[in-house]
Amino acid sequence: MATMSLGVFSGFVAGETASFPKSASSPALRVAAPAAFYPCQVNLRTVRKVTCAAAPETKKERLPRGIMMPRRVSPEMQAFLGGVPEIPRTQALKLIWAYIKEKDLQDPQDKKVIICDENLKKIFAGKDRVGFLEIAGLITPHFLK
Repeated sequence: MATMSLGVFSGFVAGETASFPKSASSPALRVAAPAAFYPCQVNLRTVRKVTCAAAPETKKERLPRGIMMPRRVSPEMQAFLGGVPEIPRTQALKLIWAYIKEKDLQDPQDKKVIICDENLKKIFAGKDRVGFLEIAGLITPHFLK
């Protein structure tokens, strides 16, 4: 073993150098050479300023549209919502969900199912159980045009 180790080091003692691959993508060359040898790899970035046209001083208030627009509701829905004559669908759904959570009407085994009490049966077409995805469809007839 002593002769083998002596043979490995004999090349370095005699003044021989190890040869490295000469490809430009070699990691050995990139580490060994300073950045001045690679002027093409200098990272030059241009800075752009993004500008936009000036916004007009007076801004019009956008009227609610679609499900955000208040609509008249049926007498059954009015009774459930506390006498509100018109309300957006989004707000009605929030109030219905608040009622469901307050009264703990979700099925404990399957939280996607709502167990309707007497108040909910009036607006959910008399159903005993309603899936949470059905709620929006079941309240649609209660919004009048």
